[in-house]
Amino acid sequence: MKIRIAVAMLAIYLVWGSTYLAIRFAVETIPPFIMAGTRYLIPGLLLVVWRRLAGDPAPTRRQWIAGIIVGLFLLLGGNGLVSWAEQRVDSGVAALIIGTSPIWMVVFDAVLSRIKPRWQVIVGLVTGFGGILLLIGPESLFGQHPRYDLLGIGILMLAALLWAIGSIYSRDANLPRSPLLGTGMEMLGGSAGLYLASLVTGEWKTFNAAAVSQHSLLGLLYLIVLGTLVGFVAYTWLLRNAPISLVSTYAYVNPLVAILLGNWLAQESLNWEVGLAAAIIIGSVVLINSFKRKLVRSPTE
Repeated sequence: MKIRIAVAMLAIYLVWGSTYLAIRFAVETIPPFIMAGTRYLIPGLLLVVWRRLAGDPAPTRRQWIAGIIVGLFLLLGGNGLVSWAEQRVDSGVAALIIGTSPIWMVVFDAVLSRIKPRWQVIVGLVTGFGGILLLIGPESLFGQHPRYDLLGIGILMLAALLWAIGSIYSRDANLPRSPLLGTGMEMLGGSAGLYLASLVTGEWKTFNAAAVSQHSLLGLLYLIVLGTLVGFVAYTWLLRNAPISLVSTYAYVNPLVAILLGNWLAQESLNWEVGLAAAIIIGSVVLINSFKRKLVRSPTE
């Protein structure tokens, strides 16, 4: 089990760190919700058909509902919004903002379990969002020469929040015993939500398949095979088989991988502000996770 956990953690460390750049390439000529819906539809169908043919019991109606809910939070609310935002924000910056999702996971854990976090956790929370403010830049807040698109940053923060909610919910959700079948169901539910979002936003009216570049196609293929079939399957398996505090450490590594790859392959900005903000945000997540096991009950409980 320890070896499996180590391999799965390595997959989400490295593969997911690189998917932010792949998303940026993919959405250059493919609308974001169409791209993300396709990314999850194909692996979802493969996993569900494979596991049913392998003898896994047919999912119940309640299991389908739970799987769809998880898929909508993680894939529509989380990944779909990231894909949309990367039309306006660098992939490395997107990875940093999404890296705050473990902070939200700890907050929701504390609320749901009615446990009061220690002051160190609160300091980590404040510090993490201070890092985001540094990344955005004070000039952006006053509307003068914004460093990054504020709408894109806001959408990314919402994506991190929804990803955290979906991750917490999935731990106790009524899903099939087979992690692969459950993951496939989540992908199908998420892809349905993403395609619906593409209809609502009018993406199909402007989408021209003939205009899709080879760059975008390769990015989408990478996301389907490695980002989804490898990375997302590993993540959902880890949520059931490893401590949440360990799983959430992917947030320490993913932004660093994304920033370096974005600078190397896409000439994205890498300056002292980005470096300092990365150190602050990642440091806050480390601080929060290190004290998560030391939460104390509120005296009023």
